[in-house]
Amino acid sequence: MIGKKLWQQLQPARIDFGLTISFGFLAAISLAGQAFFLSRIIAQVFLEGASLAEVQPFLLGLLGLSLLRAALVWVGQVTAQRLATQVKNDLRERLTGHLLALGPAYSRNERSGELANTAVEGVEALDPYFSQYLPQLVMAVLAPVAILLFIFPLDVTSGFILLVTAPLIPIFMILIGSLAKEKNDRQWRVLSQMGAHFLDVLQGLTTLKLLGRSREQIEVIGLISDRFRQSTMAVLRVAFLSALALELLSTLSVAIVAVGIGLRLLYGYLEFEQALFVLILAPEFYLPLRLLGTRYHAGQAGVSAAKRIFEILETPLPAAITTAESKSLPALPAVIRFDEVYYSYDQGQRPALQGISFTLQPGQKVALVGPSGAGKSTVAQLLLGFIQPTQGTISIDGQPLAVFDLADWRQQVAWAPQNPYLFHGSVIDNIRLARPEAGLTEVIEAARQAQADTFIQALPQGYETLIGERGIRLSGGQAQRLALARAFLKDAPLLILDEATANLDPGHETYIQAAISRLVQGRMALIIAHRLSTVYSADQIWVMASGKIVETGTHPTLLREQGLYSRLVTAYGGVV
Repeated sequence: MIGKKLWQQLQPARIDFGLTISFGFLAAISLAGQAFFLSRIIAQVFLEGASLAEVQPFLLGLLGLSLLRAALVWVGQVTAQRLATQVKNDLRERLTGHLLALGPAYSRNERSGELANTAVEGVEALDPYFSQYLPQLVMAVLAPVAILLFIFPLDVTSGFILLVTAPLIPIFMILIGSLAKEKNDRQWRVLSQMGAHFLDVLQGLTTLKLLGRSREQIEVIGLISDRFRQSTMAVLRVAFLSALALELLSTLSVAIVAVGIGLRLLYGYLEFEQALFVLILAPEFYLPLRLLGTRYHAGQAGVSAAKRIFEILETPLPAAITTAESKSLPALPAVIRFDEVYYSYDQGQRPALQGISFTLQPGQKVALVGPSGAGKSTVAQLLLGFIQPTQGTISIDGQPLAVFDLADWRQQVAWAPQNPYLFHGSVIDNIRLARPEAGLTEVIEAARQAQADTFIQALPQGYETLIGERGIRLSGGQAQRLALARAFLKDAPLLILDEATANLDPGHETYIQAAISRLVQGRMALIIAHRLSTVYSADQIWVMASGKIVETGTHPTLLREQGLYSRLVTAYGGVV
């Protein structure tokens, strides 16, 4: 099944694949020509006493074919590598695009190190499969057949010996390959676990040091590395066993052909020149089969990685309708409605929303308040199209959100999550993520609006300062202000703020609140928060608990007057 899927990946590079096979086949034909000239030269010089002048045309022919074969082999390798590069680039682009389309709802349940390893090392592991194994699989059939076409007219007996012994090599390769497949699968799993754990440790190194647990991870990484070493050595043992078996079979087969040729030559049933020609070609007959066995093991690592790659690619996207079928998106602001929306995680095992209904009017600013696990972030994920409702509908001006192109929809939405992702790059590049074509002046203005310009100017290189993966050089409040700067730069009509002030000290929270107050002006806004004290700028406050909206109000003081404040503290805890 995986092999069939990998064959399908050759479609965009079928021309290079055809050229690789053609050059390999021509190299096999030129090899037969070399054997002909070499046998003729030896026969004439040693049996007929021919002079150099008499064999000179054959020497020139041998030299020309040798150069031609070397050129064909080299060009074949170039086209094979180009083929593999094209397939890898296409596959990596599709994999990355699919992961982005799946969104954080998928990636948050996966280990980032494992996904990164699959996208980088996993795709790279397919190189030997496409550049070596697949071309050799075809050549293992074509080259021996081409050689047999030259041998059968001269020596039927040797031709039958080659024909009968040739299948033994693939049979042994399949028997040993079944064991190699299991070992390669285990090696890939261990490599993915090692990469995922190592990245997790690097990202959490500061926390580990603060807790005094960083030294323990040295032993853990050592154990995982040793497990990878053992799995790698197991693969190598099988590969060496396979090579021994293939070499032994081919050597014995060539020996049988040589003995048969020697006996018939001795009794005069075969001419010396013909015998030498067949004897030269006999080892070359088995060479493509031996190379296939060797490259089979190189390609198996790619097959093991491909299982995980196709598993990700076959994960259904949240959008139910393709871009070609999508309708035109109505201009925002528009009425956004949730109608009896249900959603559950873990295939229905963890209900998150239970028949939630609400309407977000144009220009309205609504705060969703409630304890952790109430379903607030799930509402944001649904609105962004990262997940689809289990039941119910989400509509824009009366039309289901699913009928619109999600890319167009997300262009109308600015999202500032609780933990914004900052990549390893400059400050300006991180802010420009919202609008890559924005100029420096626009970026600086967005940073000023987000209360971020002052601390950015204080950085060593200002807006060109590299902030490290996940903004490791910045505090939590500074990272959050960069996320708000992105929102200002995008200038989208719909704003979603997901716990934008969570886990911040009072000083940074003051900066964030001031920036949010400016950001929500003139926009539809959905503000998600734990605390009533952070949502005074909202027109409506909806309190969520257990996947439902349990109370609504227009101001925190009204909610307190209704007695909701004390009930929330008692029943749900922490909503203050």
